[in-house]
Amino acid sequence: MKLDQATIKDLARELNVSSSTISRALKDYPGISDETKRKVREMAEKMNYRPNALARSLRKSQSFTIGVIIPEVVHFFFSTVISGIEEVAFSKGYNVILTQTNEKVSREKTSIDTMLANQIDGLLVSYSKETEDFEHFSRLLEKNFPIVFFDRVPKLENTLNVTVDDYQGAYAATQHLIQQGYRKIYHLAGPKYLSISTERARGYLAALEDYGIQHQPSWIIESPRGNENEAKDITTEVLKRAVPKPDAFFAHNDMAAVGAMMACRELGLKVPDQIGIVGFSDWQFCTMLEPSLSSVAQPGFQMGVRATELLLDMIDKKGNIEGPKNSIVLETELLIRKSSQKP
Repeated sequence: MKLDQATIKDLARELNVSSSTISRALKDYPGISDETKRKVREMAEKMNYRPNALARSLRKSQSFTIGVIIPEVVHFFFSTVISGIEEVAFSKGYNVILTQTNEKVSREKTSIDTMLANQIDGLLVSYSKETEDFEHFSRLLEKNFPIVFFDRVPKLENTLNVTVDDYQGAYAATQHLIQQGYRKIYHLAGPKYLSISTERARGYLAALEDYGIQHQPSWIIESPRGNENEAKDITTEVLKRAVPKPDAFFAHNDMAAVGAMMACRELGLKVPDQIGIVGFSDWQFCTMLEPSLSSVAQPGFQMGVRATELLLDMIDKKGNIEGPKNSIVLETELLIRKSSQKP
């Protein structure tokens, strides 16, 4: 059922003021008294007044809608990013269209087409694990279309990116395991073509080198899907066959770390007494596991906030922002729990 909505003229008639006064009061202009603003807001609520989005978009030649493409909605990290995006977007009068790719590049391309058909003003993107060719993004960038990439940085020049310091987070996780006395630390790595994976592997290797630990290439094992079942199978095989046998695992995400814990449990190995484990992302379940999982926390909400602020600034400036000078790297934090603390 469609609700009858009042217009600015209706409010002006009821309060016996001009339409321009109503408009300025609703926009919180400084030249309007607080008392007038209060009366206008109260009357607007009473009469079910809503801004005319269509008229606004026609007036500004904008849709006041941004698109967001993420790999998975169920991922705790991405859900916190979405919260940050919506916080800023809604406060600035923008709507948000959200799609998930389920890590499929075909769905990523379809999502872009759908959003462009809906006349979005800009795009926030964390691309899929399958995406190795970025031509569908470069075509838009060549036309000066506002795009901000977050979490995952594409192999394109002069892009605007908001990421976390994956290198430092991985370094801190590996350093912590070393300081706890673990020496044969294996890394359950993400897909090699993702920047976050290469940075986390780089941080891991740097920590081993700084502490004089001779590692072997076989210590880095790719877990491309990064889920618990895949990581469990990989860890089980490693614990049965690897030489030397690992005494710790640093996983590129928390689900892979959970898989490692499951494998250890089934093989009768105690965590952290015999095997230390650290994950990355700090999903909510980390504190609910037994033992609780040490993990590198990412500021997802802040990432969403900064990425959206950057995108809206681009939209306002018609895309005239230099990429490298405006890319943002946020700090991570290692949260130490029972899974990596030796008794």
